[in-house]
Order: sequence, then C-alpha cells, then structure tokens
Amino acid sequence: MLCNLKAELVRKNLVPDKAIEAVLGCSNRTAKSKLNGITDFTVSEAFDIVHCYFPNREFEYEFLFAKSAPEKEGA
Repeated sequence: MLCNLKAELVRKNLVPDKAIEAVLGCSNRTAKSKLNGITDFTVSEAFDIVHCYFPNREFEYEFLFAKSAPEKEGA
C-alpha cells in the first residue's frame, strides 16, 4: 500500500484514486490497484503524478512511492 502517496494527495484535498485516474487516464480499478501496491507505477507514471500534483515540492520518489508493509495481526 502506498500510504505516503495517499496521504499527500489527501492533504491536497484530493481523493487518491480519482486523482490517479485523472493523471494517468486509467480506470478506477487500475488506480486502486496501483495505490494498493498490487500493480506497480511505471517511472513515467510516477513522474506524471509528481509533476501534476506536487510541482513545487521536492519529494524523494522513494518517499512517495514506498510500499508500506501490511499490518500483522496480533502485533
């Protein structure tokens, strides 16, 4: 799951899956799959997202597109 990317989009008052759909021109299912870490973003897609929504912010791509480990039950 790409929690950092989702959080940064929410901070901009955007619905993450809708924001990804708009930039990539993909379906909602594809956007959700990418945000949930099931399908990877391509490098080109990552650049498009950053340039569209974060043009004046200096992010490390490793920060925005880092996959967080799923929570383990009982931890």
